[in-house]
Amino acid sequence: MTRRVEVAGTSISGILGTIGKAILAAIVNPLSALRVNPNILTLTGLAINIFAAVLFAKGMFLFAGGVVLFAGIFDMVDGEVARRTGRVTKFGAFFDSVIDRYSDMVLLLGLVVWYAKLDRIFYAGLVVVSLIGSIMTSYTRARAESLIPACKVGFLERPERIVLLIIGCISNRMGAAMWVMAALTNWTVISRICYTWQESKRLERA
Repeated sequence: MTRRVEVAGTSISGILGTIGKAILAAIVNPLSALRVNPNILTLTGLAINIFAAVLFAKGMFLFAGGVVLFAGIFDMVDGEVARRTGRVTKFGAFFDSVIDRYSDMVLLLGLVVWYAKLDRIFYAGLVVVSLIGSIMTSYTRARAESLIPACKVGFLERPERIVLLIIGCISNRMGAAMWVMAALTNWTVISRICYTWQESKRLERA
């Protein structure tokens, strides 16, 4: 019985993966054929996230979640379009990372505005803590990897944060989502600091 369940689960995962690839291909193929600049796609994703931030500031969480999900499509396709059109560059990777940080900030700033309008200063502060943790999660990895080979410890990278944000929108439990994000992003930062300290000491001894 257990084996049958595992096989069924694997089949379902395979089907979902196939569907996801088909959808991605349907979007990427025409963009690649038109040779759309990947950086334009990256900027389009930012523009859509700015619109989502406005919806957050108005308290329209369900609509905002849908817009954030739509913006995520551009996050997925810009890199693939770059590969297919032969436009993979170091600057492109840098630019994508920078724009992602702006997207992170504007989305959470929209929530800060909403909670401030409601005079719920505690939750506005909690979102700010989540924002700091989100930015520092990326920064600590980038800075650590200038000193050690890799620093991928911890969790709640950007894809997980976006999913958490969408779950908060759909479930109308944004406060709970911010508690989780604030805790786990900053825990990741602490984990990366400790890991970098250990690895740098090991490299120095070697």
